[in-house]
Amino acid sequence: MDGMRFEGVTLLTDDVAGMARFYENVLGFEVTERTDDYVALDGGDKRLAIFQRSGRSDVTHDHAAYRGSRGAPTVELNFICANPAAVHAKYAELVANGAIGIAEPVEQQWGHVAGFFADPDGNIHSLFAVMPEPRGGSTGLPSLWLP
Repeated sequence: MDGMRFEGVTLLTDDVAGMARFYENVLGFEVTERTDDYVALDGGDKRLAIFQRSGRSDVTHDHAAYRGSRGAPTVELNFICANPAAVHAKYAELVANGAIGIAEPVEQQWGHVAGFFADPDGNIHSLFAVMPEPRGGSTGLPSLWLP
């Protein structure tokens, strides 16, 4: 990506305060900036932001995508855990604290133990761990997925 680098993700919503409460209180993100229509969260080396959907209309020539509520989920955030047991424990904790349980963690064919939960706007996110490498073999997974 010559001349540019990936900096972060902005989630667009009609309820900034509600989404911010979820990401702060349920997922544990630290808020670094907060206004009525924008919240920035510390995502480590990447920024996660929440912004009022209608606020993008002015800067996008009133594009139709920003005029109404969205339908299907349009973004998935992926959270890696140290091991499969940690995925199960964290999934239970998130659902107990207000995340919407979509699919409990199970072994997936691509070499992860993964579970899926939703935020208040219905965006479905994954929580996963790479399964231990089989004896004498490789998982065949890209190195960026390995802990």
